[in-house]
Amino acid sequence: MTSPALLTHMIMAGQGKAPADLVIRNIGLLDVITGAVTTTDIAIVADRIVGTHASYEGEQVIDGTGRFAVPGFIDTHLHIESSLVTPLEFDRCVLPHGVTTVLCDPHEIANVLGAEGIRYFLDSAERTIMDVRVNLSSCVPATPFETAGAQLEADDLLPFRNHPKVLGLAEMMNFPGVLNADPGIIAKLVAFQDGHIDGHAPLVLGEALNGYLAAGIRTDHEATSAAEAREKLAKGMAILIREGSVSKDLNALAEILDENSSSFVALCTDDRNPLDIAEEGHLDSSIRRLIAIGRPLHHVYRAASHSAARIFGLKDRGLVAPGWRADIAILDGLEDCRVSNVIAAGRLVTPELFETRGDVAPVGLHSVKAKPVTPDAFITEPRAGQNRVPVIGVRPGLILTFREEASLASTDQGLQPDLNADVIKVAVIERHGKNGNIGRAFVTGFGLKRGAIASSVGHDSHNITVVGATDADMAIAVNRLIELGGGFVVSDGGKVTAELALPIAGLMSLKSFEAVAEDLHHLRDAAKALDCVLPEPFLQVAFLALPVIPHLKMTDRGLFDVDKFDFVS
Repeated sequence: MTSPALLTHMIMAGQGKAPADLVIRNIGLLDVITGAVTTTDIAIVADRIVGTHASYEGEQVIDGTGRFAVPGFIDTHLHIESSLVTPLEFDRCVLPHGVTTVLCDPHEIANVLGAEGIRYFLDSAERTIMDVRVNLSSCVPATPFETAGAQLEADDLLPFRNHPKVLGLAEMMNFPGVLNADPGIIAKLVAFQDGHIDGHAPLVLGEALNGYLAAGIRTDHEATSAAEAREKLAKGMAILIREGSVSKDLNALAEILDENSSSFVALCTDDRNPLDIAEEGHLDSSIRRLIAIGRPLHHVYRAASHSAARIFGLKDRGLVAPGWRADIAILDGLEDCRVSNVIAAGRLVTPELFETRGDVAPVGLHSVKAKPVTPDAFITEPRAGQNRVPVIGVRPGLILTFREEASLASTDQGLQPDLNADVIKVAVIERHGKNGNIGRAFVTGFGLKRGAIASSVGHDSHNITVVGATDADMAIAVNRLIELGGGFVVSDGGKVTAELALPIAGLMSLKSFEAVAEDLHHLRDAAKALDCVLPEPFLQVAFLALPVIPHLKMTDRGLFDVDKFDFVS
């Protein structure tokens, strides 16, 4: 709370009658409302901007000559767990890219640990330098068609409702549950009618979309075409343009961001790993790509800041103007969005600043409870004597999958992969110690000619997902993953060739983001050595088990048809 003395100081400093705490001098200030660029000083007291369009004196001065100031960027939807590092490491990794606020859904860790995972994120959010806000996970488990580690009902979420870091209810993934008025879903929606409710509605259109929006849901990050996004905009839905490590929708949606729509469009990453952040950036990457495509510059910056804040009810940020929160990205150039300094809540971000945060004890260090497997665990028998089987089709840059078919040879070891046709095995192994289920099927699109890739990151229930050309290598990869307590493993020719341990709930590393990025390099190289053709094979493996994204998915209970919302018979 701002004290009378502090507020008085802010008022006096804004008038130039007292020195500010921090002054950014002689900088080009982009007005994201009008597009004007004005050379000015920016005065800051505590966490608030107190003056612009004037000259100021301050206790600390940053020379902004030749540079530009824009509002700090807001990632409107992401799962920090998918960065593979802890929230504190994510803070250190992403804040220097100008991202001063993130709206996270701890959905991944909640599906493993339940309320304990949400508490871990809220404890972390109270220590980060960037402002981490939490939307409470709405679908744990995401569906009744897979085995999750936890279950959260409305009564489990309500104790967190008034936490200062909580915004509202996270992405309502179970859109069939909404449309069919499932009592448990209705209870959650009723509990958050007076707050923000985040959407998740891939390919939900027409009257079904009307019914979904009637529940009070306001946003969507799952649009994958401009036509889909335009219908949702026409019905009052804010569109979050997503560009993550797997889901890459920016090119398809860029055309919707213009001078008419930018107040109703924001940006998000959803899932982005440290390797991509190191090589490409975070929201800064999306901003420069949108500008390069030809989207109007100040409208892009508006979507990344002011529009995002407005859409989510964050009334104190999104502009560089007196009275607003001092979240500022300082750029060497506007067109290429190269961030050279960041101000977060009035503090200049330096490496030393991260040392002031304190630690949060890790959780879920023994969450992988699956038992070791033998190669026989992956024998897939033909159904009713039929060798023609449905196959999950994977395409780069999409978490949407497609239903394909293949005729496969059968031996005394069951149906066999067809490596010449790029058809390999996929299995999901229940890892929460509840039933030991193993679902088995086939997938195409990876290009593997040998070996296997296993992951304990398996959206959203986070069982163990493995794809492979041989049963033996699949077993080796899975068993090593169990020994690690979660992570990614590549096996080839009977041995492990690369690995990354993710012991925090089987989702996050205890290492620095630099070390995780290095391990991901090795994993990527090991996957390419198997002739894998996917740029991000590990995250695409992780999304094979997500039965709320069309069209065909794999769960520990079997092959699932998302369009029919039922298992493949």
